[in-house]
Amino acid sequence: MQRTTDKGNIDADAIRRDFPIFSGRKLVYLDSAATSQKPKHVIEAMKSYYERTNANVHRGVYKLSEEATQAYEDAHRKVAQFIGADSWDQIIFTRNATEAINLVAYSWGLANVRKGDEILVTRMEHHSNLVPWQFVAKRTGAKLKFIEIDKDGNLELDKLDKLITNKTKLVAVTHVSNVLGTINDIEKITKIAHQKGARVLVDAAQSVPHMPVRVGDADFVVFSGHKMCGPTGIGVLYAKRELLEKMEPFLYGGDMISKVTYEGAEWNALPWKFEAGTPNIAGGVGMGAAIDYLQSIGMDNVRAHEIELTEYAIQKLSKIKEVTIYGNPKERGGVVSFNVSGVHAHDLASVLDDDKVCVRAGHHCAQPLLTKLRIGACARASFYIYSTREDVDALVASIERVKKVFGV
Repeated sequence: MQRTTDKGNIDADAIRRDFPIFSGRKLVYLDSAATSQKPKHVIEAMKSYYERTNANVHRGVYKLSEEATQAYEDAHRKVAQFIGADSWDQIIFTRNATEAINLVAYSWGLANVRKGDEILVTRMEHHSNLVPWQFVAKRTGAKLKFIEIDKDGNLELDKLDKLITNKTKLVAVTHVSNVLGTINDIEKITKIAHQKGARVLVDAAQSVPHMPVRVGDADFVVFSGHKMCGPTGIGVLYAKRELLEKMEPFLYGGDMISKVTYEGAEWNALPWKFEAGTPNIAGGVGMGAAIDYLQSIGMDNVRAHEIELTEYAIQKLSKIKEVTIYGNPKERGGVVSFNVSGVHAHDLASVLDDDKVCVRAGHHCAQPLLTKLRIGACARASFYIYSTREDVDALVASIERVKKVFGV
């Protein structure tokens, strides 16, 4: 099926037909920042694995096990190619981006951060890229510092050169804010951090699924499969080889060893050193299939579609005087967070749900950011390859009904 027009634009209606969840019912799904829907290509790849190739990996010399091992290792290769990593053995499969960050916090952070050191994060971080560094700072006696944001939701990068000091060990930053949609200048941040001798971890959970991303000179990059048309329970940690080779394992047990005696053990080669036990093989297969699917569309096309749709949504929502949109960044991902005056975000989302319009409401795992914005909760509409202008129109029409229901 052709999923783009002759001009290279995404044909969202054609793409929707690839997703079984949209078949035969009205569904306006505007919560892809939380998790994406899954195309038949991914579902069938995982089904085929279980029906035709199911065996444990790295353990059997029989053909079925070799086929499963090949499929699982091929998934690492696809991820490496997708994000421009030098080698597939720098790709560690985890349960999700959260576990990937925790792996870095435990295996690298606790070994390299000392009392008096500094860890720098931003005011817009998801809890997954904040709480682990609060833990490391508390455990080691390091100081946690923050890159501030301006009134439009952009990072104040003009102050970064002074904010990063020779005490800074790590800069942990989201590539795209899951609340404001802000796209941060990772290249600039990484350059300044490295000039001061600091390492950089990039939370790319909201960018890898939505735009062309290359790891570049970042030291650590994390993201999740379920936000990019893949299954739940599979995530990725990319790291520079020099760091992975020095880091101790995060989990211990089967398959992450090369030799075990009663007295001790030696660790397996990368990436298996960090993938203890039977891995999520089917999840890896699904991740690989998701990458195949996205590449068949083209990540430049994905990004262009979201830019057009997000601009349309902001244009339409801005015409509703009771709606407040949060953030006006220089560059925005496919996320629009908003509130309707006089209506709590949870009530708003509940009424929208009556019209089969799905948005997220709450603090979006970014409570400190919402506190800084002086709100307790907000609604969020987020877009993806299957989102359409008709979805936005349905959202706007449902908000007009919300106004009538609550008399605002």
